[in-house]
Amino acid sequence: MTVKPEELLHLVVAAAEEKKAHDIVALNLQNISLVADFFVICHGNSDTQVQAIATEIRKQAESHGVRMRGIEGMDSGRWVLIDIGDVVVHVFHREEREYYNIERLWSDAKVVEFA
Repeated sequence: MTVKPEELLHLVVAAAEEKKAHDIVALNLQNISLVADFFVICHGNSDTQVQAIATEIRKQAESHGVRMRGIEGMDSGRWVLIDIGDVVVHVFHREEREYYNIERLWSDAKVVEFA
């Protein structure tokens, strides 16, 4: 089963919301980057919450037949990077998100609005 990038984006955002992720931002990288179509950036307030958000995103993607390309940072729970192909997810601990501020690096990307 093939999941379109936009559908995968909504699935990821819903999974992050399910675990009470904070300040979820989705960036449209189409025509900007070859890395992915979308970046999703969010944060949790503890290592445990960061790990729970990342685990839920992985579970939801896999339950829809989406193959994970990679997941890094689960052990520390400070910055988990989830590569799901067309969508790359950054789940930060709040302090790391403020420090790295990767939204600034992709400031030319459009922010995707959700209803």
